[in-house]
Amino acid sequence: MPPERPIDHLRTICLALPEATEQETWGDPTFRVRGKIFAMQKRGDGRDSVWVKAPEGSQMVLVGADPARFFVPPYVGPKGWIGIRLDNDPDWQEVSELIRRSYRLIAPKRLANSF
Repeated sequence: MPPERPIDHLRTICLALPEATEQETWGDPTFRVRGKIFAMQKRGDGRDSVWVKAPEGSQMVLVGADPARFFVPPYVGPKGWIGIRLDNDPDWQEVSELIRRSYRLIAPKRLANSF
């Protein structure tokens, strides 16, 4: 049976990446490669979301195109990260692609190019 909770989906996606680990930080799961965060689940505002690093310019494109699914997260938003809402039947293929892109931006080149 496939995972049902957002965190189950996130674990499946994130922990499949080379050298990815999970660590609780600020009360929520974060996913890291060599100690650097590439994705973090957030539930503080009562909604499930995941925050990921994005290439320059991507944040405004995604948030502008679909503000019901994407948002500028506090703290890391000014650095270009995007928030993806997970509480409204997300497109898990799209979430996976955005997480993998974030991983590639954070991971050392050897790891980022290994998949």
